[in-house]
Amino acid sequence: MTRKVLVLGEVRDGSLRNVSFEAIAAGKAIAEGGEVVGVLLGNNVNALSKDFIQYGADRVVVVEDEKLSQYSSDGYSQAFLAVVNAENPEGIVIGHTALGKDLSPKVASKLETGLVSDVTNVESAGGNLVFTRPIYSGKAFEKKIVTDGIIFVTIRPNNITPLEKDESRVGEVASLSTEIKDLRTIIKEVVRKASEGVDLSEAKVVIAGGRGVKSADGFEPLKELAQVLGGAVGASRGACDADYCDYSLQIGQTGKVVTPDLYIACGISGAIQHLAGMSNSKVIVAINKDPEANIFKVADYGIVGDLFEVVPMLTEEFKKLKVSAS
Repeated sequence: MTRKVLVLGEVRDGSLRNVSFEAIAAGKAIAEGGEVVGVLLGNNVNALSKDFIQYGADRVVVVEDEKLSQYSSDGYSQAFLAVVNAENPEGIVIGHTALGKDLSPKVASKLETGLVSDVTNVESAGGNLVFTRPIYSGKAFEKKIVTDGIIFVTIRPNNITPLEKDESRVGEVASLSTEIKDLRTIIKEVVRKASEGVDLSEAKVVIAGGRGVKSADGFEPLKELAQVLGGAVGASRGACDADYCDYSLQIGQTGKVVTPDLYIACGISGAIQHLAGMSNSKVIVAINKDPEANIFKVADYGIVGDLFEVVPMLTEEFKKLKVSAS
């Protein structure tokens, strides 16, 4: 059964986040040969349509308004619902990001349809589309089939592989005008804390520190290793509570959920709340002085030792590998 599927592109700092391209790939699987329509909301975002199409969208609908310059639940839901009403899709895909987690339930409620959130895989089985999602803090997985209404899903970043970029692809780009009104919240300015390097939620490599780093300065070796590997630095709640780093780096049940290709846990004991945020990483390496630490139970590779000795050694070895590879 072919379907028309809408895919919302998420814009940050003037470019599309990688999860937008992953969502296109998921949209293609749901469409089963039907049309995948990219949706861009914001102000001065029309130029990003080209990227959307080159990654697999058949065409793009753009809604531009100054009131959409910054995300707001009211503004984005009005704009997105206007596109849904104009296109009448059989499927909708949004990234399971902070934006997606806020917007998708509101849109689903307005459409009076179900929502399958935090999807990590889409497959066809027995004539049905089957969606896999983690439950019980990642300790189990369930498979969902949508039997009625719009197929509405959010996808977890770093789980669905984007399609190859094809710079020869072209498609129609259309603008849709709609009135954004009755906003209960108006965002005047967004002040971001200074951050360097790769976005934690989309990083392919994450170097995370726990209470074992002992201080804010203890994160410096982790930052150097992350820089060498082109990764991001994260932290356990214990490290954040101890004021070693900002809570924006927290990984776990009450922090960010990450699924990188490589996760290196440094001085992290492995509390169940932390494991909920990283246990689905493809390869997990644990570094801890305590051989009985719980983190070793989920690690693919374990190093029993002092992180302040092990991490610099790893950094130097990776530097040598990069030099020899070049």
